[in-house]
Amino acid sequence: MPAGGPIRIGLVGLGKIARDQHLPALDAVEGVELVAVASRNAAHDTLPSFDSVEAMLASGIEIDAVSLCTPPQGRFEQAAAVLAANKHLILEKPPGATLSEVEALKRMAAEKGLVLFATWHSRFAPQVEAARAFLADAAIRSVSIEWKEDVRKWHPGQQWIWEPGGLGVFDPGINALSIATRILPRPFRLVSSDLFFPENRAAPIAASLSFRDSAEVPVSAEFDWRQTGPQTWTISAETDKGRFELTHGGTRLVIDGAEAPSAGMEEEYRGIYRRFVDLARTDASDADFSPFIHVCDAFTLGRRHVVDAFHDEAA
Repeated sequence: MPAGGPIRIGLVGLGKIARDQHLPALDAVEGVELVAVASRNAAHDTLPSFDSVEAMLASGIEIDAVSLCTPPQGRFEQAAAVLAANKHLILEKPPGATLSEVEALKRMAAEKGLVLFATWHSRFAPQVEAARAFLADAAIRSVSIEWKEDVRKWHPGQQWIWEPGGLGVFDPGINALSIATRILPRPFRLVSSDLFFPENRAAPIAASLSFRDSAEVPVSAEFDWRQTGPQTWTISAETDKGRFELTHGGTRLVIDGAEAPSAGMEEEYRGIYRRFVDLARTDASDADFSPFIHVCDAFTLGRRHVVDAFHDEAA
């Protein structure tokens, strides 16, 4: 790590999420500097660009850490190459295609003394920490998660999300689970799962999940990629302190109908890189895979239902 200077980042993957979120965040956050990009299908306008992470790492450019923003399928080999080159590693969500591979990366990073940061951008939404504080001493009676959006709006033409390892509706659903595992005061486990697969796809377009926390409080989750019009990203709870609603993906908090004061603009990806600066400066990893574990459990316990075919006009 350069003494006193910014952490030099190599970015792998230059798709929609990298252009919309990672590039602006890297430009805005103090303590990091984007120095190179690797992508099979795109190049940065001004920075050195390579067609693979291996080529970027072999280029001689001084890189301290690599941020992986590629689809989860095939990411393990890229991540392993980063760690083999003794670079710190940032994983865009989901951290991988399987639980065994992300656990292997965690071991590899620990053996080399490298920082591994499994990012969950929704945890950095502005009202998430206020929600966590409210629920910390609340008597929670029930929790309901409703995460419904239009896949054509957010993932136009992205075929990898429908393939094995792409997670389907759990690509956004894992955002809800990342918030829930952060704000709920007790761990929860899956007890039933219904998954709805389009007849022409290998990944679900909707899911209905039932959990119980360690005090047997029910937690339900409904994920759906077929919603048009206004989108729904809400976690609500019935508590002894009133009805709790965290809405708009964690940007608004409402208690018994009264909205909490604004926590400022949404800066989720800036929060990710600020957190990474702190981790890198202290040689500490943050590899919480609990949201991904819940997704894997959903597939393990999932009862399969076949629904109408899905056709993406943008494909």
